[in-house]
Amino acid sequence: MMRFFQPAALALTLLTSNLAFGHAVVTHNSLKLKPVPVNLASQVELSFNSKVELDLSEVFLVSAGDVMTPITATPGAKAGQVVLDLPALKPGEYAIKLKIFAADGHLSEDLLRFFVKEAK
Repeated sequence: MMRFFQPAALALTLLTSNLAFGHAVVTHNSLKLKPVPVNLASQVELSFNSKVELDLSEVFLVSAGDVMTPITATPGAKAGQVVLDLPALKPGEYAIKLKIFAADGHLSEDLLRFFVKEAK
């Protein structure tokens, strides 16, 4: 009888642990593969581990002096994918500040730092 309860308890634990971690977490971003060009508008693609509610979310470009500028975020082609529209940026250090609501209502915050550099 005990052999039945151990696997059942393990399965129940694994199922409920997914429910407890409903936060939208960035699993991939295009900043790692494709640098942001100098003085040209561009896009950044983000992938999350769950669907996100963009109408309830906020995304900001953070530049020197902690100046926060709202940027447009639109749904990508796949579930959990978001496309951010960046304005033309001068060389320097920047960040993208995310306040993202997962489809289940959990709020997640993240900060993605990146550099815009002149090509050598």
